[in-house]
Amino acid sequence: MKNQIPKYVTQARAAYLLGLPPAEISRISEEKGIGHYERAGNEEERFFTYEELRKICVLATCEGAAAH
Repeated sequence: MKNQIPKYVTQARAAYLLGLPPAEISRISEEKGIGHYERAGNEEERFFTYEELRKICVLATCEGAAAH
């Protein structure tokens, strides 16, 4: 069986992969409308595609450079 790459990653996984705090991922995604929510019962989780992760990374880099 081949190792399959997931189509989406959770917000927690996105924070880990990008090296950003989850609160920063949440802020950027809410401001820019990136990501989508999935609901399972009472639980709701935000997911991102890899393209959306790339956009968050670019936005975080641009905002970080502007702050310096």
